[in-house]
Amino acid sequence: MKTITPSYLKKGDHVIVIAPAGLVDRERIMNASRVLESWGLTVDFGNHVFGQNNGYSGTDEERLLDLQEALDSAKASAIICARGGYGLSRISSKINLDTFLNQPKWVVGFSDITVLHALINKEGVETIHGPVLNSLHLFPVGDSSPEYLRKLLFGETVTYKIPSQALNRIGKARGLLVGGNFSMLYNMRGTPLDMNPEGKILFIEDVGEYLYHLDRMMMNLKNGGVLERISGLICGGFTEMKDQQIPFGKTAVEIILEAVQDYSYPVAFSFPAGHQRPNYSLKMGGEIQLNVSEIETILTF
Repeated sequence: MKTITPSYLKKGDHVIVIAPAGLVDRERIMNASRVLESWGLTVDFGNHVFGQNNGYSGTDEERLLDLQEALDSAKASAIICARGGYGLSRISSKINLDTFLNQPKWVVGFSDITVLHALINKEGVETIHGPVLNSLHLFPVGDSSPEYLRKLLFGETVTYKIPSQALNRIGKARGLLVGGNFSMLYNMRGTPLDMNPEGKILFIEDVGEYLYHLDRMMMNLKNGGVLERISGLICGGFTEMKDQQIPFGKTAVEIILEAVQDYSYPVAFSFPAGHQRPNYSLKMGGEIQLNVSEIETILTF
């Protein structure tokens, strides 16, 4: 399948903010929107961004309506998700991409937004796994995360060079980048949104998971034939990991290494993306070059 790159942004373009999952704070979103405005963009909002239905930003119907209108919009050049949380799995089967595929636009977010990346990437359209609007204004001075997002949206060249980790596995790979939040990828296994791993470079990250559950998810990928078919693995942040009263006995890195020990592709740990700061943006569904050496990990889009 030939991949489709949405048109890059330029000053004056409209972006639309939606909240397809968790409840958002109006003040934080309005403050963060000024970052987008500083890039020369006009910010519009879905009708239900500031709504509430329990822990969601609105009912399933309201969130789906905002998302569908954003996907179909001829005015907007990008869709910026306000936050993750939980909720996209409840509405993903009702999303219609027909109009969107005739005029694709950038979709930005992470965490629960992994579901939306999977849906759109399966149609051959690139998306951006990057900061949600809820946190865009909270990165400290010197953190390049917002600037990397801006560069990807505006079509500027991005190459990441990250100091090598001791347990990295060296090697080179080229392939389409897939993945996102590991728990959401696990949740999509066996559904129409399950990934096709053949020759892909897989990115995974997570937050607040028990170590035994990380092992269970890795065993699912191994026993399901996913790990033997990918061409490279990028591991982002595995933050706030939890253990039981009787320790599991392995760290997150050790769990992942054990699962991929039978394969020879490059593996990069501690890539600064996910539920953390920095949270560097990744272009999902497009071809990337991964080079893991003893000195550094280089990721080129």
